[in-house]
Amino acid sequence: MELVAGSRIVIHGAKVGDTERHGEVIEVRGDSGGPPYFVRFDDGHESLVFPGPDCEIEHRG
Repeated sequence: MELVAGSRIVIHGAKVGDTERHGEVIEVRGDSGGPPYFVRFDDGHESLVFPGPDCEIEHRG
């Protein structure tokens, strides 16, 4: 998975009833566009993210 700053990330809920989290990659901290990614979520929370199988990426177009 290779991302650039500005890519959007969606983390799906782990179980039924959990909400999705949407955010924007602010900084790529791994080599060659790889994880970890510093993400600012739509609720204002910022976190270092190592995407798992519950993530979708919307590449900047």
